[in-house]
Amino acid sequence: MKYVIRPIEKKDNKRIEEIIRSCLIEFGGNHEGTAWIDSDLGRFSEIYAGEGRGYWVAEDENGTVVGGSGIGELPEVDGVCELQKMYCVPEVRGKGISHELMKICLDFATKHYDKCYLETIESMIGAQRFYEKFGFTRVTEALTETGHGACDVRYIKELR
Repeated sequence: MKYVIRPIEKKDNKRIEEIIRSCLIEFGGNHEGTAWIDSDLGRFSEIYAGEGRGYWVAEDENGTVVGGSGIGELPEVDGVCELQKMYCVPEVRGKGISHELMKICLDFATKHYDKCYLETIESMIGAQRFYEKFGFTRVTEALTETGHGACDVRYIKELR
């Protein structure tokens, strides 16, 4: 099956929110301190429209959005962005879509930032291995308050 990766559009907001919520339920992250409580989940096309921000979705050949990932600035930390809301439905995991999303995100991030940070939860073991394959290094302390205090695993990557 072929997939197209493109910038998010308003019509994708609800679908991406559904994907994120289902993945959080799958990995036990459906609680306060994770993306579960983000008020912006249904507004990605607006949130990621600003300078230094972007969100991309993967769409299958039937036009169904099956995943997405974004880059946003990390408040109060100069030169550092955050890889945000990288989720794919279970049916497409292991098919290279996350790799393509990551490449697009990191290419974009490199044009705007020096480092890329991310937060995840301990139960997302496969995601952690994936981040490490892309050169992310685990760090013990949060770089700033992101509102995701329950995300107990953090990574950073030098971009330049």
